[in-house]
Amino acid sequence: MALSAISNVFSGNPLTRASERRGDQAWLDGLLTDPASLAIPLWNGQPLTEKSKDGGVQLAYVPAAMGLELAGGVWERLLFLGLWKDTAVFAVDLEGGLDPCDGPLEGVGEFKDLRSVATTLPATEAAITATAKGMFEWRRKHRHCAACGEQSQVAEGGWKRVCTSCKAEHFPRTDPVVIMLATFEGKCLLGRQAIWPKGMYSALAGFLEPGETMEEACARELFEEAALTATKVRYHSTQPWPYPNSLMIGLIAEVDSNDARPDQTELEAVRWFTREEARQLIAGGFDGCFAPPPLAIAHQLVKSWAEGEG
Repeated sequence: MALSAISNVFSGNPLTRASERRGDQAWLDGLLTDPASLAIPLWNGQPLTEKSKDGGVQLAYVPAAMGLELAGGVWERLLFLGLWKDTAVFAVDLEGGLDPCDGPLEGVGEFKDLRSVATTLPATEAAITATAKGMFEWRRKHRHCAACGEQSQVAEGGWKRVCTSCKAEHFPRTDPVVIMLATFEGKCLLGRQAIWPKGMYSALAGFLEPGETMEEACARELFEEAALTATKVRYHSTQPWPYPNSLMIGLIAEVDSNDARPDQTELEAVRWFTREEARQLIAGGFDGCFAPPPLAIAHQLVKSWAEGEG
C-alpha cells in the first residue's frame, strides 16, 4: 500500500522486516539453511545484477546457503533483510579487489554501481539494495564500541552490534538532511558547489543539527548559504540515501526576497529560475546549466515545482 503520492528512488522497500523476530537466532539460522531462502551479494557496495526478460536490469539472487558460504560462514558479513511473503531474503557483504564474478560467482551476473542502475532496476529492488548498502556501510564503520573501544559483534540478524567487553549495544544511525527549494514570486533558487561538474545546479541542503526541527534547519541553511530568510516551509517528501546513511527531507521554502548571495564556502554561485526555465532544466534543454539526475530528490523537488505542484 502506497503511503504517499510521491515516491522517490530508494523508497518503497517491499520486504516485511520482521524486526520482532531478529532476536531469535535459531529462527534466523534456520532461514539461512532453508533451500527457498535467497541472498543478494554486494561487492564493495555494488549489487550483483543480471539482465531481465525484457532486456532491462534486475538483481541477481543466489541461494542463502551460497550467501553464507560467500560470507565465510559468519554473520559479520550477513544481513537479514526480511521476508518476501514466506521467502527470507538476506544480503552478503563482499569486499576486496578481486571481482567475485571472476571466482565463486562466475556466470551468475555482474556487479554494477548502484547509482548507475538505481533508476533502471525495479523500484522495489533499488529500495532493497539501498537498505543493504546503508546497513553494511554503518556496520563497516562501527566495528569497535563507541563507549570503550573494544571489538563489537553483530547481533539480531545484523541490525545491532554488541560490545564484547562492556556489553554496550549499538544500533544503526540515519543522518537527517534537509534539502530545500527556495521560491520567491514565481522563481526557484538553485545553487552550485565548486567541486560539481560545470553547469550543474541543485537544491540547497544541509544536515539537521541536534535541537532543531526540520523547518528550523531549513531556515538556518538558507540563511547561512544564501542569505535568505524563510517565511514558510512545506514538506514535500523524503528519500533514503545510502551515501552513506542519510534520510533526505525534501522541503519547499518560501523566502522574503530574491536577494540571494552565495556564502562562497558551501556555494560558489546561486541562480533563480522561472518555472519555464526549471522545466527546461529538468528536461536537459537549458543552455549551460543542468539539474541533478532523476535519481536525486533534488531533481524531483524542481520537477514538482516546475509542473505547478509546489
